[in-house]
Amino acid sequence: MSLIKSISGIRGTIGGKAGEGFNPLDIVKFTSAYATLIRRTTPAASNKIVVGRDARISGEMVKNVVCGTLMGMGFDVVNIGLASTPTTEVAVTMEGACGGIIITASHNPRHWNALKLLNQDGEFLNAAEGNEVLRIAEAEDFDYADVDHLGKYTEDNTYDQKHIDLVLNLDLVDVPAIKAANFKVAFDSINSVGGIILPKLLKALGVQDVTPLYAEPTGDFQHNPEPLEKNLGDIMSLMQKGGKDVAFVVDPDVDRLAFICEDGTMYGEEYTLVTVADYILRHTPGNTVSNLSSTRALRDVTQRYGKAYNAAAVGEVNVVTKMKDTNAVIGGEGNGGVIYPAAHYGRDALVGIALLLSHLAHERQQQPGLTLSQLRTRYPDYQIAKNRIDLDPATDVDAILQQVKTMYQNEPDTQVNDIDGVKIDFPDKWVHLRKSNTEPIIRVYSEASTMQAADEIGKKIMDIVYAMK
Repeated sequence: MSLIKSISGIRGTIGGKAGEGFNPLDIVKFTSAYATLIRRTTPAASNKIVVGRDARISGEMVKNVVCGTLMGMGFDVVNIGLASTPTTEVAVTMEGACGGIIITASHNPRHWNALKLLNQDGEFLNAAEGNEVLRIAEAEDFDYADVDHLGKYTEDNTYDQKHIDLVLNLDLVDVPAIKAANFKVAFDSINSVGGIILPKLLKALGVQDVTPLYAEPTGDFQHNPEPLEKNLGDIMSLMQKGGKDVAFVVDPDVDRLAFICEDGTMYGEEYTLVTVADYILRHTPGNTVSNLSSTRALRDVTQRYGKAYNAAAVGEVNVVTKMKDTNAVIGGEGNGGVIYPAAHYGRDALVGIALLLSHLAHERQQQPGLTLSQLRTRYPDYQIAKNRIDLDPATDVDAILQQVKTMYQNEPDTQVNDIDGVKIDFPDKWVHLRKSNTEPIIRVYSEASTMQAADEIGKKIMDIVYAMK
């Protein structure tokens, strides 16, 4: 059994002994710690906390424990039921709540679950707040309400539609153009909440021809739920039969989005954000942000419009902070996460779908019959290799990263960024080394114009690290 406690929440495999798995006792402790933090720090006058969950098999159990604990802490619970992560985020602000909890293990397998913790803005807790939750949980530094101050419980199943309405009301979502394009669309929602909300969204956007795959929200995932090419053979095979313009693939909580082209090939999850950003920048030029491990293509596209690209440390909260600091009009993460501030500051696959269809519809007005694979050729073509360095638990990872930084910081035409591990930017490629917070490993991401070149530069740096061990 696994239980991982971090500043971003608690996650683990269902069952096991206390402290060793994701079980009711640990859920109570961590929920109580979160409620204590909110009570002590929130500027919101509200006493509400929103709870939403994906369709995992364990979700009903976890929801009951979370909601009961929050009521025991004196908070009024608004349970929005089966809902995506971005739906829960927008529900927090629409409710005027002081926080929210999303019950989802994102792309992890079916036997995992987790709690994602939100503040009054519907955004993830920052590092300091996350550490305080961990401290409170460890110290069991919380007090439950007496019988006269227990929280109330309500259910509100209207937030899917409210979320869809928010998307439809975005200035750059062009519903008439999408309707006129008469798109034929497929989607794979991996037996979770995407199967509930995506058909509603596509219908509202005017897409009449929709083919669902794994849309029943049973939580019994039919394949590995991470939206990577190696896991998407079924939807790719469906598209290879022809007759469709695009397929959308989401993870179980619908904050990541991947595209499949009309011929069944992967569009590339790194290019979800790049393509949406191109559409946004064409109409509202401004700055952009992604994390250090995301493709350089976003920088290239941003510079085409004469605007500034900035990199953030890995993690959605870090990207959001950098976006606010630089007044970015679009940002996100290379794993298919689109963050569009005009909607809200959270990764949102619904926003990504609506903007991609608007973009493709507009491009077809200029070039009738344009396919998604043809659209992809308009963007710089980079390939990312992903490797790892396994270390002895006693290894001083920070010292190794410092040595790598020192080796390259004075190299001509080379930039070194150390806000999150060490990233070495060469003129035509980059390598990012980042230590894991949960395992004795260094993750090594590298990008170049070909996969071979990306792998070669990554392994060159890995060999340097192995020589240091």
